Amino acid sequence: MKTAAAALVLCTAILLESAAAFPTFERKGTAGKEKRAQFAAWDDVNVIAHGLLQLGHGLKEHVDKTKGQIREIFAKLKSFNGTVAELGRQTQKLQEDSVVLGADAQSLKYTELTVLSLSAELREKARKMQRESQKVQDRMSQLEEKVSGLLRDQGPGSSNANVSTSGSDVRIIQSVVEAQNQRIDDLVERIRQQQDKLDKQNIRIRNLQNQIDQGRAASPGLRSFLKRKVVEVARDASTEQADSPADMASDCHVLFLRGERRSGVYTVQPINSQPFQVYCEMTAEGGQTVVQRRQDGSVDFDQPWQAYKNGFGSLDGEFWLGLEKIHALSKQGSYVLHVELTDWDDKAQSIQLPFQLDGEGTNYSLHLQERPLGSVESALSSEPSGLPFSTQDRDNDSKLDMNCAKHLTGGWWFSNCGRSNLNGRYFQNIPRQRHERKQGMFWKTWRGRYYPLKSTLMKIAPVETEYDL
Repeated sequence: MKTAAAALVLCTAILLESAAAFPTFERKGTAGKEKRAQFAAWDDVNVIAHGLLQLGHGLKEHVDKTKGQIREIFAKLKSFNGTVAELGRQTQKLQEDSVVLGADAQSLKYTELTVLSLSAELREKARKMQRESQKVQDRMSQLEEKVSGLLRDQGPGSSNANVSTSGSDVRIIQSVVEAQNQRIDDLVERIRQQQDKLDKQNIRIRNLQNQIDQGRAASPGLRSFLKRKVVEVARDASTEQADSPADMASDCHVLFLRGERRSGVYTVQPINSQPFQVYCEMTAEGGQTVVQRRQDGSVDFDQPWQAYKNGFGSLDGEFWLGLEKIHALSKQGSYVLHVELTDWDDKAQSIQLPFQLDGEGTNYSLHLQERPLGSVESALSSEPSGLPFSTQDRDNDSKLDMNCAKHLTGGWWFSNCGRSNLNGRYFQNIPRQRHERKQGMFWKTWRGRYYPLKSTLMKIAPVETEYDL
């Protein structure tokens, strides 16, 4: 699936490059000066339109294939629901047969309630997975409509401007498709793990049922042993469900898809990572993971490399989540960095930056992948090799004669010290001295380098939450 998507992107790039290489027509004016025609030849435009039409058909086939995977998921969910129903019937039969055991009525009641509770939890998990699958299917339907719209727009009369716009739309759709594919794979894996656990519990329940059938006329000692086994089965099942890594969300947006709507502290576990706590901000579009908050100066952000790597501060107040955790979250797919700024007149501004963050081997280099979203220009450099992170004890900036982290305070993706630093000193009042003001939190393209901001908030979210497909 990823190979097909990559091929489509490569095809788009070749078509756009070919369009740029088309010759133009020249003609001479009355004064003898040569003037360049504004449009390419009609045949060339037809070639580009035909290529984009083929690309659109390829995207539609990719969407159809993804819808087939969705149907497979629903088939597995149907099987999953049948297993839950079977577990309910086995539980009911276990309740009827357990009366024969007699003896300890209090222990038997505890067992019944525990098994019933487990069955209810499993049914609730099944319903949540069904809702999540329905949301994924709705998004894929919207994506199919978007592709159909592109196909309609790519008629023979499409202009060069439309060709460029369509290329941008294709890149956006490609990013969303990759993110949706990752979500589908995660959902299938969770269903598989839950199905495995249900199968194991069914086997244990059947074995226990056979022992109960054989021990109806057995001695009191054997009946007591069988009752203890019933309690152990129910307790082990509850423990496995509580500790199952399939229940751990990979980020705040997954929590949103599962029905969480309250902003607050949650535990997440990114793919191939240990679980850790984050602050999730739930919006109408989805869940966003907060990675930095500055609001009152209660936390000193002039910290060394190790502190910025692991994180510091309080998730309920000011904090830095940690470079290693941000890397673990963002490497799961295509993510967008949200930056929210507030000045001392309580005016707010925001900017969204599609990004990628490398690991510690590259000093957590930041790559800005596309143009920013919003009305404010980016104040982070977009270098091909990425922009490494710097602190007072780890100088990785581009300034040869100065350590920007020492000069401006705090750790940041510095280029040459001049465009932004949201981890600088926090000033309760704007200093009069210019050399002090440049040590504060600033975003040059909004209020300038020498204006220390009142508050900042940095969040990350999957790229599919940014586009209304």
